[in-house]
Amino acid sequence: MLSSRRLARAPWVQRTVGVLAAEYLRFVHLTSSLKTEPADIYERAGPDLPIILAMWHGQHFMAPFIRKEGYRAKTLISRHRDGEMNAIAAEWLGVETIRGSGDHGREFHRKGGVGAYRQMLQALDEGYNVALTADVPKISRVAGPGIVRLARDSGRPIYPVAIASSRRIELNNWDRSAINLPFSRIAGVVGEPVRVAPDAGDEELEAARKAVENELNAATARAYAIVDRKAETHNRG
Repeated sequence: MLSSRRLARAPWVQRTVGVLAAEYLRFVHLTSSLKTEPADIYERAGPDLPIILAMWHGQHFMAPFIRKEGYRAKTLISRHRDGEMNAIAAEWLGVETIRGSGDHGREFHRKGGVGAYRQMLQALDEGYNVALTADVPKISRVAGPGIVRLARDSGRPIYPVAIASSRRIELNNWDRSAINLPFSRIAGVVGEPVRVAPDAGDEELEAARKAVENELNAATARAYAIVDRKAETHNRG
């Protein structure tokens, strides 16, 4: 008899769950209203393309639906079993994937971090926008150094992005995941871009890391204020 773990690793199970998750998110999108802030973000970001999109883990599920048609994107997804299902869902929704993840130490190599980093640099060089979660693994809302190093080595700016929905289930897990529900008001808020000089040293990288963290927190607070109607919904900037 198959154990639940072995069953969850079965390719047909992972594909089924991934496709169902993607179609659920599509249903959420189709039954909800979407507001982006700033409203002209694509015009503002145009001269910077391709860009690095930073999001908090667990707050990124609706990200494929803020992508405009014709804009190529790749997203970093871990090699973990859950990551496989997430990758299937992302690809079903038209977002290409790069497999690998960061870590605090030696695990970076085992989890495909080095290869994934090279693939992200290559994708940016080829004109893809690259999206990834900025958190330090298993530490919520603390930006890791990897994303600012990617900005330095690629020469591309980081655009912090937060997405929130008025109807949601908030999980009590490490990343405070928000499961978006249908028939919602959805807000996608983009913070001020963070730019990292190609010769940035440790101090400059740390300042950029803190800037990403602060901008992501500000964008997240703004997105929730919009959907929960706790603030006026005029555009930032």
